Amino acid sequence: MRRSVWATAALAGMLAATTAMAQKKYDQGASDAEVKIGQTMPYSGPLSVHGIQGRTEVAYFRMLNEEKGGINGRKIDLISLDDAFSPPKTVEQTRKLVEDDGVLALFGSSGTAAQSAVQKYLNAKHIPQLLVSTGANKWNQPKAFPWSTPAFHLYGTEGEVLAKYLLSVKPDAKIGILMQNDDFGRDYVSGFKKGLGDKASTMIVKEITYELSDPTLDSQLAQLKSSGADTFFNVSLGKAASQSFKKAYELGWRPLQLVVSPSTGRQFLEAAGLDTVTGIIAATPYKQITSPKWAADPDVLAYQAFMKKYLPNEDPKNEIGFAVYSFAYVMGKIIEGCGDNLTRENMLYQATHLNNVAAPSLLPGTTYTTSPDNYVPFKRLVVQKFNGQDWDQVTAVTVE
Repeated sequence: MRRSVWATAALAGMLAATTAMAQKKYDQGASDAEVKIGQTMPYSGPLSVHGIQGRTEVAYFRMLNEEKGGINGRKIDLISLDDAFSPPKTVEQTRKLVEDDGVLALFGSSGTAAQSAVQKYLNAKHIPQLLVSTGANKWNQPKAFPWSTPAFHLYGTEGEVLAKYLLSVKPDAKIGILMQNDDFGRDYVSGFKKGLGDKASTMIVKEITYELSDPTLDSQLAQLKSSGADTFFNVSLGKAASQSFKKAYELGWRPLQLVVSPSTGRQFLEAAGLDTVTGIIAATPYKQITSPKWAADPDVLAYQAFMKKYLPNEDPKNEIGFAVYSFAYVMGKIIEGCGDNLTRENMLYQATHLNNVAAPSLLPGTTYTTSPDNYVPFKRLVVQKFNGQDWDQVTAVTVE
């Protein structure tokens, strides 16, 4: 009898151990000890100002490792490589992450052109390309590119929101458009035209492009002013945005100016001079880290404490850093949701089944929600106006 009890107990123990082992599933890049993910960032090159994205995200996971032992008992190793905002370099570095470093997934990589260069490669290999830091429309193609998901709303969505706002306040506007000559610019403008509908052809009086390599935007701004436009849809990025703000002001051109959200960070406004951007309009889902209205917000305070401890040499008022802090937070939730099933397939499942995840930098009422048929995490944006020191909320607009 005793032998029978022992045998039964031994069998139960073996079954429990076997069940526990069966519950743990790992693809390359995951183990009992760690989860290895990768990204490429423009630490050098024409958009090096966005290098803070990678530094913030690496620091976020370092914080989780040090203060919480990682996620589900596993340390998170985020390998972040410089691609200089050059697609050929992105291809090289992405292949290294996948084939040499053996990452489980790509997370938060930046740049429309750069990430487009590796989208087919990653999808063909069934490597999750999650929370891509670009709002190009191509990141919501679940059938064509099921392994690629965006980190935020699409550029076309934002363009549509701004157009709908414009129609409500200035339906007879004469619009001049400055557009970065790539998918970033084209997606914003296509969404804007969609929002204007049949009136687009009569309201838009001038469209002009610029290249990232252009040293100045003086010629483009002069042409827009001379077109007679009284409304300016400014689809520029980084240094070019600051140049456009300043040049329009120097020319004495004072149109109603609609600015794309990636260029409304305090660093871009201050580089141009706050007097040059007073009155600009933008649509965003994010809290402004520099706004007094959020000074006591718990998420803002937590971010500031995080920056002070883990990135003391970075500007704590940089809006880019605060936005991508949320990207890292959501990626952490995706990994957490995987539990002990750390396969690429399950990671994609978690990323495409987010349900009202309230990320730290999002405005109240906006949350991450995704589905297998629609990867866009939110379509509700708040239209705001810059008063010279802070942003005043105008209205909230949701598009479908």
